[in-house]
This record gives sequence, structure tokens and C-alpha cells, in this order.
Amino acid sequence: MKSILKYLKNYKLQTVMAPLFKMLEATFELFVPLVVAKMIDVGIAENDKVYIYKMGGMLILLALIGLICSVTAQYFAAKAAMGFGRELRSDLFKHIMSISYNEIDKNGTATLITRMTSDVNQMQTGVNMVLRLFLRSPFIVFGAVIMAFTVDVKTAVVFVIVLPILIAIVFGIIFSTVPLYKKVQGRLDKVTLITRENLVGARVVRAFNHQEADIKDFDEATTGLMKSQLFVGHISALLNPITFVVINLGTVALIHKGAIRVEAFGLSQGQVIALVNYMSQILIELIKLANLIVTTTKAIACGHRVAAILGEESSITYVADGVGSTDEAGNVNESGSIPRVSFNNISFKYKGSGENSLEGLNLSVYEGETVGIIGGTGAGKSTLVNLIPRFYDVSDGELLVDGKNVKDYGKKELRHKIGIVPQKAVLFKGSIADNIRWGKKDADDKEINEALKAAQAYDFVMEKDGNLEFMLNQGATNLSGGQKQRLCIARALVRKPDILILDDSSSALDFATDAKLRASIKDYSKGMTTFIVSQRTSSIRYADKIVVLDDGNVVGIGSHDELMKDCDVYKEIYNSQNQSNDAPAANGKAGDR
Repeated sequence: MKSILKYLKNYKLQTVMAPLFKMLEATFELFVPLVVAKMIDVGIAENDKVYIYKMGGMLILLALIGLICSVTAQYFAAKAAMGFGRELRSDLFKHIMSISYNEIDKNGTATLITRMTSDVNQMQTGVNMVLRLFLRSPFIVFGAVIMAFTVDVKTAVVFVIVLPILIAIVFGIIFSTVPLYKKVQGRLDKVTLITRENLVGARVVRAFNHQEADIKDFDEATTGLMKSQLFVGHISALLNPITFVVINLGTVALIHKGAIRVEAFGLSQGQVIALVNYMSQILIELIKLANLIVTTTKAIACGHRVAAILGEESSITYVADGVGSTDEAGNVNESGSIPRVSFNNISFKYKGSGENSLEGLNLSVYEGETVGIIGGTGAGKSTLVNLIPRFYDVSDGELLVDGKNVKDYGKKELRHKIGIVPQKAVLFKGSIADNIRWGKKDADDKEINEALKAAQAYDFVMEKDGNLEFMLNQGATNLSGGQKQRLCIARALVRKPDILILDDSSSALDFATDAKLRASIKDYSKGMTTFIVSQRTSSIRYADKIVVLDDGNVVGIGSHDELMKDCDVYKEIYNSQNQSNDAPAANGKAGDR
């Protein structure tokens, strides 16, 4: 938890002032029973109205001072809690963005979302409550005991008996509920996962009429969450009635003992009332403390979960940017003596996987060359291209870019060389121009239009209201699949990278548009080294080299003609897609494989 508490370091003043003003409020509150006792023993007993008004004015003054202290404490506590939440959430988001795909895959998106939202909110509330009540409530409890001894030592012994029992109850419930709240938050992760999957995949759910099954799954998850919350809630709920019973028994004992001492030893009625008031103060503060404990235990459980994510170290580390000049590497490469990308006996295995997803790849790709990558589903095509920008590190072998190991590049330096169009077209809420400028922040309209033309997206963009300023919905749901893919391609092209990766980025396009797109990219990307992942042989037929993968193994590298002679896997894929000139049109299966 130390890694979490450091986020309060910029709010040291607030974290001191909030409890301080609460302690001042509590101090004035402890004088109230004594003033009431004096009012009874002197003012009422002697029928002195002036004294009663004087003591009444004293009570009003104590209340006003307490109110001012309370409001001031609330202000400082809220400022510290909100600042703590903002800085923690910001750092958590930054950390999640810095960890590698391995850690994201391991934790899962739903868990990360829950920890950034629900967990941080619980901790924020916990900080606020702790600053307001953590010192105030114990101070009043122990202060009431001490003040009781100033009233009458022998009667105050009741407080000494009651207090240890209450402390045992409070801490017993704390230690029993913290691990249970961790389980509750874990079940909340599952609810978040189901919710996210169904909202993101709403169209698929409805297309397959899967609503009832998903509603059933959601109900089961929420029922499990409810049962966990009820179970831990029942334990937490025991705090109030048990403390009430103990306090009320203490009050009965106090009145009984006080009555005896009033009659036999001259203890005044006002003093008995003062002792009962102190017992009541303890009761009220313990009720507050009970709520604080529930909130704090939730916050502690959430804090451990957030700390676990912050403690996740990325399995991929980068050298500082600028170590090894990009220009220097580029100048060497202009001679053509060094490959743009070299795969030297590379193997790769995902964490937790028993077998390699890619094995024994040797390939050199030079500036300006186009490499096609093809194979069946799960053959390792996307895995291969994901190694180039270092989304994952190779398990064995060496991957070089411009003659330099990718591990020796800074993150910005390496990514600046590469333009990527991922398998899933992802666009963000905002204008088309804003989305294209993800590829190049300072791209002007001319550069954007050139990239759009190369991506075969210019015509449909110009037909939209506002053209480049046309606003996309979240997930770009107001565009078709093919339009989204072409905008993603334009986003990668506008950077004019040294290496262009197209990961099955034309799957939603018809054959004619795909052909135009490939021709246009070839003209636009002169000098770029291009990797094209595709299921269609027509998309990679004219590549300089074609890599054929089968279950992670390289079964062929060469041109189309060479592979048709020597590679059975490639020949089978090609023949299945080109059985006859009219077969694709007749049965609609062209490109299915």
C-alpha cells in the first residue's frame, strides 16, 4: 500500500489540516456534556435563569465553532481525496499504457477497466472518510472515557470495561471482511467483462439472436456478485447491532451505578447526565466508525488490487530514445547493403502457451520490397508482423531493423519507422482529420488528402458532410467496415514510414477495390518496405517475396511462381480460391480461406 499512499504527498497540508480541524471539532464537542451538567446542577437546581441562558449561549457558541471546524475539515479532506484519485487514476492509466501486450493479455481488459474506475473510486472515498473520521472518532471515544474520569472515577470504570470489548469487535470485523471485499471486486471484474463484451459486440449478439443466453450469463454473474456482497454485508452489518448492545448494556450499568452513588455518595444528577452523554457520544462515534470501517476495508481491498497492477513490470523494456541515431541507420541502409528487416532464426511463444506460435524463421527484406504473408487461420501471420514493432519480444533468435536489434531502439524511434494497419480496424470518436493525424500530428490537409487517395478513401470522405471534419461516432459505427479499413490505411500512410505493415487490412474490401488499393499503395509507398498479411493469394501474388506459414512453421518463401512449383500448402490455398474463372462468383467462396 505504500506505493498507493505516495499519491497523497502533494496534499500534505490537506492531509494534516483535515484531521486537525476534525480534532478541534471533537474537542469542543467533548465540553458539551460538562456544560449541560453545570446547567442542570446550578441553573436548574437553583432556578437561575441567567445562568441557564449563559450556559445555553455557551452551547450555541460551541456548536458554531464545531460547525466551522467541520466545514473546513470537509473542504481539506475533499481536496486531498479528489487530488489523490486524479493522480492515482492518471498514473494507473499511464502505467497500463506502458506495459506490454503480455501483461494486458494476462490481466484482461475488463479487470483493468474495473481497477481504473470502481477500485479507484472506492479508494478515493476511503481517503475522504479516513481524513474526516479516522482520528476524530477514536479521539472522541478515548476522550469521552478520559472526561468521564474527570466527572467521577469510580463510575467511569464502566467505560474501561466497555471500551476493550468494543475494540475487539471492531478489529475482528475489519480483519474478517478485507479478504471478502477482494472477492467481491473480483466478481465485479466478471460483471464488467460480460457487460463490455455485450456492448462492444451488440451487433453480433443480435445477429445470432443470443440476447437471452447473454442475459442469463449476466444474471448469473450479477447474482454471484449480489451473494458475495450480501455475505460480506451481513458480517459488516453485525458491527452496529453488536456495538449497540454493548453500549446500551454499558449505559444501563452506568445509570445503575450512578444512581447508587447519587444517593449514597453525593454524585449530582448533572454529573450522571454528563456520564450518560459521554456514553452516547461513544455510541454515535462507533456508528460512524462502523461506516468508516466498511468503507476503509473496501478501499484497502481495492488498494491491493490497484497496487498489483502498478507493480506489474512490463516484460518489454526500451532503451532511451536517441540512443543510436535513426539517421545514421538510414544512411547505411541507402546503399542497400543492409536489409531493412532481418529475421534471424526467430521463434516465438506466447506466455502460458505450451508450443511455439512461430518457429525457425529466417528472412531478409530490403528497402522497397513487398513481402506477402499467407497461411491458414492460426498459422502465425499476425504474430510475425507484431514482432517488428516489438509488441512482443522474440523468444529465440534476433530481429533487426536497419541492421540494429529492435531491443536497442527507443520506443518512439522504433515506432516512428513503422506504419501499422491492425487486423481490427480501430478508429476513435472525433473528426476524420483528427483520426488521420494519429499517424502524423502535424499533417496538413494536402498530406491527408494524398493519403486518403492512396487508401482509396478520398471519394467517400468528400461525400460526407464536412469532408475531413466529418465526425465519427465511438468505434466509427457510422462507417462501413471497408470505409473504416481504408481510413486506417490512410492513417498509416500519412506518416510515410520506412516499414508499412498491412495486417489483413483489406478483408472487408471487394476484389476490385482491393486491386486498386494495392496499385495505389505501390505508387505512394515507393521506398517503403511493405508487409502484407492476407488470406487472399490475389492480394499478395505480385509481392517480391511471399512467406507461407503453416501452424507456426515456415513452409515456403519465394515468389508466386516459385511457390506454385515447390510449396504444396501455397498451391492448395491458391487452387482453392481459383478453381475456375467462374467458381468464385458462382459459389461465393472466393477469399473464404
